[in-house]
Amino acid sequence: MFTRFFTFLALSLFLGLPAHARVQLGIDVLAQDGYAALQGKRVGLITNQTGIDSSGTRTRVLLKRNTNLVALYTPEHGLDGTELAGKYVKSRRDPITGVMAHSLYGPTRKPTPAMLAGVDVLVFDMQDIGCRSYTYISTMGRCMEAAGEAGIPFVVLDRPNPLGGNRIEGPSVESRWISFVGQFPVPYVHGMTTGELAKMANAKGWTGARCNLTVVPMRGWSRNQTWENTGLRWIRTSPNIPRGTSPFYYVATGIIGSLSGVDIGVGGPLPFEYVRSSAVDSASLTRYLRSLDMPGVRFSEHAGGSRLHINPDAPANLTAINLHLIEAINRRGGKLFGRTPAGKMDIFTKVYGSTSLRTRLQSGASASSIVASWRANEQSFRRERASYLLY
Repeated sequence: MFTRFFTFLALSLFLGLPAHARVQLGIDVLAQDGYAALQGKRVGLITNQTGIDSSGTRTRVLLKRNTNLVALYTPEHGLDGTELAGKYVKSRRDPITGVMAHSLYGPTRKPTPAMLAGVDVLVFDMQDIGCRSYTYISTMGRCMEAAGEAGIPFVVLDRPNPLGGNRIEGPSVESRWISFVGQFPVPYVHGMTTGELAKMANAKGWTGARCNLTVVPMRGWSRNQTWENTGLRWIRTSPNIPRGTSPFYYVATGIIGSLSGVDIGVGGPLPFEYVRSSAVDSASLTRYLRSLDMPGVRFSEHAGGSRLHINPDAPANLTAINLHLIEAINRRGGKLFGRTPAGKMDIFTKVYGSTSLRTRLQSGASASSIVASWRANEQSFRRERASYLLY
């Protein structure tokens, strides 16, 4: 008996699997209830490679075996999560389940009436990263809207926020800049699970037509848990989010990465984990970053730039790192705004949520003063979201 246990434990460690996952996901809870909420219904599932239970079995396989799964819907990066950011995804038949997978990142980003024909309930099961500009929550919002318009119930199988449930950072999106990289008017880092965010968006009408929403909550997750504390295996959510710690780096450099003239490691082995620019040398950039008040974050010289080392429990405002980097590079002649074409500048503005960052920096405001101006919004949102929290 003990030999079998230690063999399993050793194999789990070798494969990077949890010997015992401490958190039970929404799909686990649904399964324990015998899939009762879906019985007798034709099921449409919004998912990708991250839709798995705590033992690693795909949600679409579980629903195919235990319910009447009739349709799949896939987000940016596709059903397998291998398509690059911004690249259109084609609809195709899933070779694993034999079910048609309709693309929601192609000609349409919202299920059409034809895509929903013959579907009685829509289920959402994907791993988000806790940042407003990551498009999986935008896909959820568009699907909630379609469900509300069609009178189809919508079920969210909840999952952990890998950043934890307490970190709230940055400005909210101004209404004129609502887009697919900023679908909801929440801070850049919102500290909510997908289920909690769905509850808030539905109640406030952010999705347009309200839907008949059910959230299947997790068991064993608390707000102070980042991904490394869940006991769950991380599945690469997209090509440049390979690790459970990657969302922290995405938050810290994703905004500046929208500009031309900087390299943040996307496409390489350390995506979002370093920043370099020809306008500033590695030593001076690293020295400047070390001078900032960023508890829980270290900086080291790396590949002509500066590499970030983030403790998941870091109390520092990680979103602020973007602003300090823009300020530092521009002061050394980087002229990042001037070098960025109009199309990319539009994306940058949508990601940040307003034109104020560019305007204020160019008028001489410091990065620190802009970060300080976020605090009222962060505190207000913390109060506003309270009634929608499940954990």
